[in-house]
Order: sequence, then structure tokens, then C-alpha cells
Amino acid sequence: MKTNSVERKYVMPGDVVIEGDHNPLANVIKSGNKIISTKIGMAEISYNGVRVMPLSGTYIPRMDDVVIGKVADMNGFAWEVDINSWFFGILTGSAVFGRQFSSSRDSMKSAFNKGECLIAKILSFDRTRDPLISVSGPGLGKIKEGEITYITSSKIPRVIGKKGAMIKLIEENTGCRMTIGQNGAILLKGTDEARTKARNAIELIGNQAHISDLNDKVISLISK
Repeated sequence: MKTNSVERKYVMPGDVVIEGDHNPLANVIKSGNKIISTKIGMAEISYNGVRVMPLSGTYIPRMDDVVIGKVADMNGFAWEVDINSWFFGILTGSAVFGRQFSSSRDSMKSAFNKGECLIAKILSFDRTRDPLISVSGPGLGKIKEGEITYITSSKIPRVIGKKGAMIKLIEENTGCRMTIGQNGAILLKGTDEARTKARNAIELIGNQAHISDLNDKVISLISK
């Protein structure tokens, strides 16, 4: 799995990410035997090269965040989940099957297969390795219906609104039920028309989150 072969660290423009014979991939330059960052962000050093993922607009996991992700990879002991971040969420077999988990006895595919989506909670994270996630708890687990849409994670508070006012407004006026992931992924459940209206409202919020009359704009859009 990817987590076994990747080293990450924060860098600034001009920082030497690493020295040696490495392939520069993105947001880095090679000077002599040095790989130098051109952005503020997270440097990722892997077997196939070095890249820097810019800081702005990227979801950074926090403990207890609810996230929505897709299983990207798996082995006999854990699933690697794309959570729309620099990091992959790691869901261990023991977190799903319990302490008596056995890779030889328990079928990983019986719980989650590659390409399947799930709702999870960030269990632990220290910024130096991929976070551990959990699917134990109300509302967590495999997603069996609905569609997922995305918005920049920093704008999730605007989708929720003060004391949940915006999400309530959208749900009541569209009939679409929404599950919000702090990573910018939002699960929509409802009819095709309801999901379309909710998706349009989310897109509007993403483009105009800064305006003062956002509620009026959203109401006008979804009332058509």
C-alpha cells in the first residue's frame, strides 16, 4: 500500500526537500543533486519521485472529523481510503471486524471493496503519517445509496451555516437529505430533481460564499 513507501514533511519555497537522485514531479525543481520546493505545502517523497502539494484549498484531517471517502486500495490488514486530502485514511481490519480480526479468516472484501464509498470519523492524526479512521458509530459505514458532490473543504462551514441554518434551508426547500463531510465531500440522498437542486445550491455557495445575501441567493435558486 502507498502508506508504506511515502515520506511527507511540510516545506516552504526554497526549502531543500531531499538530496540525491530523485525524480522531480510537481512544484519542485532540481538543482544539482537537490530537490527544492517552489510552494508552501506538503512534500511527498515516494519511490517514483518528489512532489509538493500546495497548502491552499487542501483538506487537513483533524481528530473526530466526519469524512466521506472512497476505498482506493486494500491489503490483508487494512483499507486505504481517498478522503480528498494529501493523506489517505487508513481503516484497519481490526477496527471493522474487532480485536479478534484474522487476515486469514476474515474476508476484507466482505466489508469494503475497492471503489466503494464510506462515511468515517478521523480516529487519530499527527501530521506525519496517514490518519487512522473508524466506521464505528451512528451514521458511519458503507454508503449504499445517493451521490457525492464536492466543495472546497474550507467552505463547508458556509454549507452548514450558523447553527445548521443553511443545510436546513437547502434540505427543506429541495427534499434532499445531506450528509456533510468535513473533507469537502457531501452525500446527497433524494430524487433526481432534489439532488440536482441541492447540488446547484452547493455550487452557488462554493462560488459566492463571501457575499452577505447568500441565503437569499440560495432560496431564489432552489425555489425555481
